[in-house]
Amino acid sequence: MSSRTPLPGHAVRGSATGRPVMALLDLLGRRGTLRLLWELRDGKPQTFRLLRASADGISPSVMNDRVKELREARLLELSEAGYVLTPAGRALVRHLRPLNRWADDWASAGLEKG
Repeated sequence: MSSRTPLPGHAVRGSATGRPVMALLDLLGRRGTLRLLWELRDGKPQTFRLLRASADGISPSVMNDRVKELREARLLELSEAGYVLTPAGRALVRHLRPLNRWADDWASAGLEKG
């Protein structure tokens, strides 16, 4: 496994504690990570090309890095039909759904920029 991938028990950006939540926040905070997880939330396998298009054309190099990290973190796997979330990845997405609902409520509260 690459030491670049944020994993529990290892120092990550902003924290040397190795706490699992800090590793998760580091991983989720990386460009494209949340988008890839979100695009796979329905459980349908997607090829690299389809997933890249679904993720608004994320650059191939960034997508390669994120896919590698998500696989090392055991949140994503490559099936015969394409990329899919692992059971842990599906559980993570289930936990992100309430955050998405909160964000929708926050946005509809009439917050104005500036």
